[in-house]
Amino acid sequence: MANRLNVIYLPGRGADPTWEREVVAAIGPKHNLTIYDESKPLEPQFADVDAVVDLGGSWGTREMLDAAPKVKFWQIMGTGMEHFDFDYWSTRPVMISNCPGPMSAIPLAEHAILLMMLVRRNYPQQVVNLANGLMYQPMGFELAGQTLLCIGFGASARELSKRAKGFGMRVIATDIVEVDDATREEWGADAVYPADRLDDLIPQADVISLHLHVTPETRHTLDARRIAMMKPTSIIVNVARGALVDEEAMIAAVREGRIAGAGTDVATQEPPSPGSPLLTTPGIVVTPHTAGVTDGTARRRAEGSAVNIDRIAEGLDPLHRVDRLPKV
Repeated sequence: MANRLNVIYLPGRGADPTWEREVVAAIGPKHNLTIYDESKPLEPQFADVDAVVDLGGSWGTREMLDAAPKVKFWQIMGTGMEHFDFDYWSTRPVMISNCPGPMSAIPLAEHAILLMMLVRRNYPQQVVNLANGLMYQPMGFELAGQTLLCIGFGASARELSKRAKGFGMRVIATDIVEVDDATREEWGADAVYPADRLDDLIPQADVISLHLHVTPETRHTLDARRIAMMKPTSIIVNVARGALVDEEAMIAAVREGRIAGAGTDVATQEPPSPGSPLLTTPGIVVTPHTAGVTDGTARRRAEGSAVNIDRIAEGLDPLHRVDRLPKV
């Protein structure tokens, strides 16, 4: 058996205990695992640490890295890396990995379907009507026969495509890489186009769903100009990152009736301020960044992290390294 490593888990303030249970189950039997306690001094907790498992990638601090002279691996239990301090970590020879899209693709796809249905059936108004004794209203709209446009055709979009076909939707997508016919057919998409065709496809879509990482190039992919191209009966769904959409332009379009609504699990500012129009605009359904927060995601990410800890113990490179990516 490879060497037992000293591993510390950063659970994140307020995180559901399921995450910690899965990490303990996956890593605890093979390595010396401790749970970070923010009420205790940093130095004794990090002095002998070989590897860190960081829930989401935003809980690790510069002070933690400075207090860990022996650390050689930092595992992010998340996909997006926009909150991670690459510049500071690059001052140390520490390998960094994340948990790629397939580990959370299923719940993201399920949640996108949920948001589509909540918006299309005007669920917030249904709750109000029921509380006021008003039955049989409002009128809902079916997904069957509608066109879903996925911006990006990675893991979560592919899982969404498969499920949307089960609802009788037509699925089209864009991607920066070419998708062969066999892959397209496997996931149920009717067509996948190059990313530069996006402007041509937006007017066709009844539902636009975003599936991209945030980079300077993808920020506001759905901006005011593109929102203006949408049909007045169409909606936006976002289970990826808030910065992919011009939030103010989206809110204005819903308020003014230029699009029919939006369902989003993410926001430009998280959490949104209590008085944010994102939370108060009729036609917009918001959930608190929970699309990927499921038992399955916790298990898959913990197991993926455990594989990497084992690889480090065996002297191998971890899978899914991101420290080699260009700084953006």
